[in-house]
Amino acid sequence: MRYSHAGRRGVAGVRLIGSRQAIRGSLLHCLADPGEHSEASTVEFFEDGLLLFENGLIIDAGPAASLLQRIGDTPVEDYTGKLVVPGFIDCHVHFPQLDIIAGYGEQLLDWLNRYAYPAEMRFENKDYAAEVAGVFLDELLANGTTTALVFGTVHPHSADAIFDAAQARGMRLIAGKVLMDRHCPEALRDTPASAYEDSLALIERWHGRARLGYAITPRFALTSSPEQLAAAGRLASEYPDVWMHTHLAENTEEVDEIARLFPENRSYLDVYDHYGLVRERSVFAHCLHMDDTDRQYMAAKGSAAAFCPTSNLFLGSGLFDLRAMRDANVRCGLGTDVGGGTSLSMLRTASEAYKVLHLQDQALPAFRSLYLATLGAAEALYLEDKLGNFKCGKEADFVALDPAATPLSARRLSHATTLDEELFALLMLGDDRHIAATWVGGELVVS
Repeated sequence: MRYSHAGRRGVAGVRLIGSRQAIRGSLLHCLADPGEHSEASTVEFFEDGLLLFENGLIIDAGPAASLLQRIGDTPVEDYTGKLVVPGFIDCHVHFPQLDIIAGYGEQLLDWLNRYAYPAEMRFENKDYAAEVAGVFLDELLANGTTTALVFGTVHPHSADAIFDAAQARGMRLIAGKVLMDRHCPEALRDTPASAYEDSLALIERWHGRARLGYAITPRFALTSSPEQLAAAGRLASEYPDVWMHTHLAENTEEVDEIARLFPENRSYLDVYDHYGLVRERSVFAHCLHMDDTDRQYMAAKGSAAAFCPTSNLFLGSGLFDLRAMRDANVRCGLGTDVGGGTSLSMLRTASEAYKVLHLQDQALPAFRSLYLATLGAAEALYLEDKLGNFKCGKEADFVALDPAATPLSARRLSHATTLDEELFALLMLGDDRHIAATWVGGELVVS
């Protein structure tokens, strides 16, 4: 695996921004949710396709036979035999928890105390935060993830670290510092006033810079006092174009504790709504233990749910009800939720999503899995005008998948008779070994 983060300076194998480029391979992308409309109207596939891009933006995508006649001497990178899809989008992940992935044997609240909080205390060291941020983003890119919505720690410099690292790699990334002022270790507490002031300074410093966006990030209602949630709501009102990112109804013990702490509110979601945090650009991770009233309210407000199957299974939290969410018209995208989640690979995440839904007598066909990791995730983050498929004018973030990356996948896929079967088998068997190349903003960053 080769990494290059110096593409704008013209390293070997990477064209300078401003030059028109093309790649040739099998192109596959979604135009809408294949679970709700016909495959013919929602999925576009060019077995021998050409993707043309310039200045980091897609110019055209279509059959190679016709486009090659019109592009003159434009350089063409050959990915024949590879499946080229839009860059994966992770709707919920914790970069400070990279080093505690696969921590044994706890459910959510005990897991936080045993693993997550001690790991996050180490981020008091700025150099450590910067080092982990770089490793984390390189791992995302190695797994074909080009955009993510990311939790930091309570330390403001954790947000600086992940933004610095993302900007150096040209990535589109949304992140924020965590807000916590109760029911957590003293070393990880801020205050309502410092949460507001630190977040405000980070918004002014980073939001809208390059391809970066800021997310107001209360960890969850359990660890924020009413005063701090009100401060977060004030920020959300003052900056309606920033994101709001938190956890919701992940674990039954957590839900019960929220009911005890906020007896005046109808539900866990209602707590957030009381403080002005349920709105467009609000992304709630997990959303497992909810009722139809809350789902319908989320949809009416334009909020989104991050479906985190590996984490929900690993921590024994519960099963995400995709059918109920989409029936209510809630925007949904996949999230890895590392470190509670067990892989940064969206291929592995999609595989577990299939199993979670299968346990509930729900189907997750291959094309809908691709949608949830690309266009559906872009819609959840209100980035569908910029990301998610190969439409003209969107950003040139894409991934080349190698179906023959391992002997087993090569053997299995050689027996596939349809595109649907091939993609499904690749999702079930795939991981970072199947990422042949990752392109970000029209630059090759992993090969």
